Amino acid sequence: MLIKRLLIVLLVVSVLVAGAFYWGWNDYQRFMSSPANVQDEQVFKIEKGTYFKSLSDKLEQESIIDKPLYLRIASRLEPGLTQIKAGEYRLNAGESVRDLLLKFSRGDTLKHHFTIVEGTRFSELRMALSGEARLVQRLPELSDDALMEELGLEAPSPEGLFLAETYQFETGMTDLELLARANDHLEQTLNKAWAERSAELPLDSPYEALTLASIVEKETGVPAERPRIAGVFVRRLERGMRLQTDPTVIYGMGEAYDGNIRRSDLRKPTPYNTYTIDGLPPTPIALVGPDAIHAALNPEAGEWLYFVAKGDGSHQFSKTLAEHNRAVAEYQLKRKQNYRSSPGG
Repeated sequence: MLIKRLLIVLLVVSVLVAGAFYWGWNDYQRFMSSPANVQDEQVFKIEKGTYFKSLSDKLEQESIIDKPLYLRIASRLEPGLTQIKAGEYRLNAGESVRDLLLKFSRGDTLKHHFTIVEGTRFSELRMALSGEARLVQRLPELSDDALMEELGLEAPSPEGLFLAETYQFETGMTDLELLARANDHLEQTLNKAWAERSAELPLDSPYEALTLASIVEKETGVPAERPRIAGVFVRRLERGMRLQTDPTVIYGMGEAYDGNIRRSDLRKPTPYNTYTIDGLPPTPIALVGPDAIHAALNPEAGEWLYFVAKGDGSHQFSKTLAEHNRAVAEYQLKRKQNYRSSPGG
């Protein structure tokens, strides 16, 4: 009888244990598949070095989950969910606990965007980056030369070395990492365009092409005009004519530029004054996008050697100096006395 009673007790205990396990397993699955306590979209940040237990505690403290024990069980049953990655995450209403853990383990972090604007200078890019609070700031402590060394760049200056496009980044990325990415894009774009360039251009290197592209970028805001503007400059280079383009003069004036170019400025020699120097300036004068690079290396054929701004963003192109002077007279009369056209005669 004693053995029979023991067997009955063991059977009852086994049934209870199995029942408890079954209930616990089902409750665990319900917990993992049920929506987390996220009422509205919110940003959740996981710091670098956070362990899974710390994450569980934080989720409980912020009332996103209410059964942290099940997360500890998950770490045993589904260890892949514990390989969390630091960063900012967007949590959405209706996402299950498992959805959140999968998001954390995949590193589906919140992406931000930063745009390098076509035609801006590197000094302006520096300022724009300094205002992006989600980037870790390294640039303020670096001179341009130190920056070049840090990024392993070989050029006279950082001007023009970063492709003007929109870049994704995550909170915690450094400004240097973003610049390195922008330089990689510039190199890829420039090298590809150089390999596919028009034949017999008066350019000796991709860097010279980049310099020409920066002038094209500054000369027009009308995308369709870029190849024609480039064609004018390429023909002037081929004929040994000076480029005589105002944006290079302005760049060479630096902080002395007050919004006006005077005749004395056009006569004052600087390494960038294309009214006084032959050929291209020593460096780019702005940051460029892919279209300006393509235009510089695939200029529009034609006989135009001059152009003047009409005042509406577009330009009047001329083949001869006489035609150009008439265009200058027509369009400059509508503008203030200090207005200059580019390139001049």
